[in-house]
Amino acid sequence: MKNRLKVLRAERNWSQSDLADRLGVSRQSVNAIETGKYDPSLPLAFTIADVFEMSIEEIFDPKG
Repeated sequence: MKNRLKVLRAERNWSQSDLADRLGVSRQSVNAIETGKYDPSLPLAFTIADVFEMSIEEIFDPKG
């Protein structure tokens, strides 16, 4: 699944570790989501949307 996580993170000048701390996951998990190697669980997707104050659909593209 394609996502805008890396771009959104960069716009805020957050490292992968910064985002991982905000999400309560490992830096490796953030990296795996950004590179499309791992699709987040629904609860994690909601948390990501909350952190960026966006809807899930604005961050993730299920067609990708």
